Parts: sequence; C-alpha cells; structure tokens
Amino acid sequence: MRLLALDAALGPCSVALVADGVCLGMYRGEDSRSATSLLSGMVQSLLRDHGAGFDAVAVTVGPGSFTGLRGALALAHGLALGAGVPVVGVTVAEAFLADAAPGEHRTPWVAVDTRRTGRVFLGQGTAMAAMALDALPVPDGPIIVYGDAADAVVDRLRQRGAIATSSGQPAVSVHAVALVAARRLAGGLAPCDAVPLYVEPPEARPAAAMRPAPA
Repeated sequence: MRLLALDAALGPCSVALVADGVCLGMYRGEDSRSATSLLSGMVQSLLRDHGAGFDAVAVTVGPGSFTGLRGALALAHGLALGAGVPVVGVTVAEAFLADAAPGEHRTPWVAVDTRRTGRVFLGQGTAMAAMALDALPVPDGPIIVYGDAADAVVDRLRQRGAIATSSGQPAVSVHAVALVAARRLAGGLAPCDAVPLYVEPPEARPAAAMRPAPA
C-alpha cells in the first residue's frame, strides 16, 4: 500500500510517500503558516519523482497550528477526492508515540504549545488535555517528553524533582504519520476523522458579520 502523508501541525510542514512502511521520498518546508502553498508544491514534486499513484492520504489533525492544520487538511481532502481514495486522520500524540524508541525505559509524554502563556496540551498517552504548567502531574518514574513544548514541561517538572528528559523532537515525523495511518486502515486502530482536533476552543473565530444568526 502506498500512502501519501502530510503534516503541518507543529513547526515545519512535510510530506512523504510511504509504501508498505518504507519511505520512498520526503520533502520538508520551512513553517506551518504557509502550509497550503508549500505542501501543494512539495506534493507535486514528490509524486513527480516517485510516481503519482497512492492508495490513501494520511494527515495530522492536531492539536497544533490553527493555520497549518487547516491548510494540510484541505489539501489532503482535495487530493483524496481527486484520486478516489480515503483520507485518514492521525493525531499528533499518535504520531509522536509511534516514533518513540522501542524498548525505551522512560515513559513517553507529549507536550504541545497552546500559544497561551503558561498552558500546554499534555498527553500521557494518545489522549491530550489542556493544563497549566503549574498544575502538571509529577510522574512516578522517568519520562521522555516529545513536542514543541517539551523543554518547558521538562524544566517545570525537574523543579519539582521529577526525572524528565526532552526528546529533542519538537515536530512530528511525517513517516510516523503514514505508519499510524496504515495501522488504522488495517483495523488496528479506531477510526479518526480527518477534521481539526481541538483540545480547547480555537482563539481564531469568524468575524461577527460572518457568523450565522442565532436560532
């Protein structure tokens, strides 16, 4: 199975073509804010260099950049519709945990910057919750933290005596996104809709004139 994977959730955006777990090619852009224009060009180059066919499109759904997520999701749905293939959602936590080192003796956590001072999205598994840095739970044993808020979480936990280490991996691996999507398509994971995942209500809202009238 050939999977086209897109990610613009955290920091640089990237695309990859993965066949039966093997990455055939990958392109990486500069940041998620220009996701729509960067991703479309990278996808064109990727399919030109490695063949145009793919059996599904995988895309990260969040949490993460408001603009990046929407740009990647819109492109993923358009590509899937044009090719007549399914589009598969993958959460940021799932992608990070899939990329965690096998046999790691430290429990993996995921920490994502909420862009709100003093708050993070924290996952001690695949489920994530918003919380204040001052209210972080203290782990029972050593942990390794993935995500763009890992350094802040590690620093705060160490102040409280926890054994915590940053993974040094602030952004999702697009290869891991494809691997999680393949498991989902094979029935190994519950379905995940390819729509933005919000842990908290987004700060960006339509202008008042664009909102529907109250019922």
